[in-house]
Amino acid sequence: MKIHDLITTSDALAELCARLAKSDFVAVDTEFMRENTYWPELCLVQIADENEAAAIDPLADGLDLAPLLDLLTGNEDVLKVFHAGGQDVEIIVNLTGKTPHPIFDTQIAMMAISQSEQIGYANLVETWLGITVDKGARFTDWSRRPLTDRQIEYAIGDVTHLATIFPKMLQKLIKTDRGSWLNAEMDKLGDPSNYITDPDQAWRRIRQPGRNPQVLGRLKALAAWREGEAQHKNIPRGRIMRDETLADIASHPPKQQSDLAKVRGLSSAWRDNDIGKRLMKVIANAEPLDKGELPEKMKRGAPLGKEGVLVADLLKLLLKIRAREIDVAARLLTKADEMEALAAGVRDLPVLEGWRYEVFGRDALELVEGRTAFAVKNGKLVMTHVDDMQASMEETLAAE
Repeated sequence: MKIHDLITTSDALAELCARLAKSDFVAVDTEFMRENTYWPELCLVQIADENEAAAIDPLADGLDLAPLLDLLTGNEDVLKVFHAGGQDVEIIVNLTGKTPHPIFDTQIAMMAISQSEQIGYANLVETWLGITVDKGARFTDWSRRPLTDRQIEYAIGDVTHLATIFPKMLQKLIKTDRGSWLNAEMDKLGDPSNYITDPDQAWRRIRQPGRNPQVLGRLKALAAWREGEAQHKNIPRGRIMRDETLADIASHPPKQQSDLAKVRGLSSAWRDNDIGKRLMKVIANAEPLDKGELPEKMKRGAPLGKEGVLVADLLKLLLKIRAREIDVAARLLTKADEMEALAAGVRDLPVLEGWRYEVFGRDALELVEGRTAFAVKNGKLVMTHVDDMQASMEETLAAE
């Protein structure tokens, strides 16, 4: 594979992208800084196909990223391969309003062909290629220039290895016929709405018990205000106010600005500074949350009770067994809250649909409804149908 020098000119980037546009896939990674800003600062882009790889310096004077962004978001013939690519995709959405498409994530794909829930890149490379990745440059300040040869080599390694691994992974997915299992997960990764922050929806990310319209109305107004303050100042939203503090103020609003000095998580300066005044104005103008916006109650049937909890525990045990049997990550099949809902009598669940029903949901439903049971065979815990177990017992008794 040819490794290019760091690309810092528009002509070199355009030539690279013209060649890559003829490939079946490109592996992509980014390096960025976001510790001190609201918007992540893109500092480096690495890209490779099976023949060549390069690092691109978006901070280079006069560099036009348009050919690269067009390749990533406008070329439907080239598959874009990432590993744990959520933050990389977010940056591209910030720049273009669009996600890379079509898209493939090797971390997600590993869940369909192994029991790895969130395998890291170094472990992925070790598993597939037997290569130990040098982690020495992990904590680089990628915004500083000039970059060293070691930093660039480290960064390019993230895509050269990925470009080698992807075809092997694809072959295994084809062989196991599990590619279709990933469609919904990849669609979710490629949905721009997952990366665009609507200030009016920011409150939904904050944990807030209860469904009190007055409290949630204040929470919505405060979260939207904080989002605007953070965007305007380009600092992390937590620098304005932490989630816990925001939720506390929504639940127990101060009556006057001087009371802000008593709020845990705020400095005494809030009692008379301008941001404190803006905060009090938001609280005063907050309206109760509309009923149509209230969070849905948790989907479940009858209360679980002690017996229901035991059934849910059996389902979790079944999940571990099935994940081990078919070598798939349990999280790809279902989640704990879904199994609790199944144990409580809910039947409108993803685990009872499509391929999940075929590989796990059917057995889970039969366990809940008493048609299957656990048994020990050759020292291993397995599932068996109650009718088969009874027939086996009858045969044993008859033989005696």
